[in-house]
Amino acid sequence: MAEQPLVLGIETSCDETGVGIVRGHTLLANTIASSMDEHARFGGVVPEVASRAHLEAMTPTVESALEQAGLKFSDIDAIAVTAGPGLAGALLVGVAAAKAYSAGLGVPLYGVNHLAAHVAVDQLEHGPLPKPCIAMLVSGGHSSLLLVPDVAADVISLGSTVDDAAGEAFDKVARVLGLPFPGGPHIDRAARDGSPDAIAFPRGKVDDGTLDFSFSGLKTAVARWVEAQPSIHVPDVAASFQEAVVDVLTRKALQACKKYDVHDLLVGGGVAANSRLRSLAQERCDAAGVRLRVPRPGLCTDNGAMVAALGSDLVAAGIAPSALDIPADSSLPITTVHV
Repeated sequence: MAEQPLVLGIETSCDETGVGIVRGHTLLANTIASSMDEHARFGGVVPEVASRAHLEAMTPTVESALEQAGLKFSDIDAIAVTAGPGLAGALLVGVAAAKAYSAGLGVPLYGVNHLAAHVAVDQLEHGPLPKPCIAMLVSGGHSSLLLVPDVAADVISLGSTVDDAAGEAFDKVARVLGLPFPGGPHIDRAARDGSPDAIAFPRGKVDDGTLDFSFSGLKTAVARWVEAQPSIHVPDVAASFQEAVVDVLTRKALQACKKYDVHDLLVGGGVAANSRLRSLAQERCDAAGVRLRVPRPGLCTDNGAMVAALGSDLVAAGIAPSALDIPADSSLPITTVHV
């Protein structure tokens, strides 16, 4: 059997310049240059700062990935790049670089969907995805439930965020609590010393009959509760807030599995690195007879490996490459896996 092609993936949808190299579902390199520290003083990602950081980091990050994999440019068989969704300027840097590498090396280009790539990356750790599976993607910009018959060709949206995504709510609540940006890891750490039952924060849309998410009301409830207290125990607030978020996420995910009679749940995206989300998802999946797949934390956050993984799936499926004039689409719908 012929050797599977080497695919280099480029990810620049937000504040991390990620480059990954895979052969099939084998990860050979995964390098990341983050501009997070440059955004921290603003309390959130500044698009122009992110775009400039991608420009500076692109070449050294690609070269680092090749060195990590022990490869040369001439070894690469295809280039994959996040074409959307994401920050427009940041996406443009990655797409332009990918076009240049594709044209310069004479290899095919695959523009892929950032969210579908978060699904595909799990295969680098746990092997081929069950068909179908339910995927719950939880990040700073997205909280989505998907039915995935085939990650390379058919991804169906079941529910999404109607206001603040889970990761965005973590960042905003962290700011209220005086914790650094990004908020997710700091709330996770603080919550370990607190009680998840200390404060009864609301669970938005949990029993509304939809598979959509809403965390804006929860974020506001935390802010108002904190404002009304003469003093607070930050770990208790963090734990109670975190429990409200992961309770809703896991309940909705299991609702989707039951509704569509699917017995495999994949959780991905940056918030999937949260320790309480991982433990509660496992507990509830075990009780429901659902198999849970969650990539290791380093593959949950934005990275080039996930883009390369989806690109590899597209190559294996015999899907035609993208044209060299593909756009960067900041609002690319999840149902569009490949552009």
